[in-house]
Amino acid sequence: MAITAPHEQGTKRLDWEAYLRWEDDLMHYEIIDGEVHPLPTPILKHQLAQAKLMDRIRSYLNLNRLGELLAAPFDFVVRREPLRTRQPDLFFLSSAREAEWRDRLSEPRLEIAPDLVIELLSPSDTYHRWKEKLQDYHQLGVREVWAVDVEAGEIEVLVREEGGYRSLGWFSGEQPVPTQVLTGLTLTPAEVFAGVQE
Repeated sequence: MAITAPHEQGTKRLDWEAYLRWEDDLMHYEIIDGEVHPLPTPILKHQLAQAKLMDRIRSYLNLNRLGELLAAPFDFVVRREPLRTRQPDLFFLSSAREAEWRDRLSEPRLEIAPDLVIELLSPSDTYHRWKEKLQDYHQLGVREVWAVDVEAGEIEVLVREEGGYRSLGWFSGEQPVPTQVLTGLTLTPAEVFAGVQE
């Protein structure tokens, strides 16, 4: 099957077979019910906050040999029909589940859930879009999601339950981020946002 004609300006539609053969230069995107949605380029302070998160969490993971923290662009397939993919800003693949992903190192996508997803919120993240994204992560089986609000200097932690995600709250300043997936990690929003906010 082929890519169908765009039904809106610049919009591509893909089914599973077309997606597997897709050779577009576009790297940072999500596919929502077959429709390709380019993702906005993050602003500098988002990049700085993301770099601080990566540095801090990776050092903890490496010290304890717990797995890998990686960054977008990388596709997680929520479902094949209608095609739906997500590209979390940061995602954690645990060494405890290494058998599920280690033999897929040459693939540009995974159809399993990362253990943890970290999303840096942007102005384009409306309530509806965020709710839809959380529903996709829940369907995929992501155990924990962090919403990082760079503007407010806060981090929300959401844990997966049968019917959806339950918020453990928003955390700021010197409050420790209460992660259930990265047990033993001591991290505060103050560390993440130091020198990032205006």
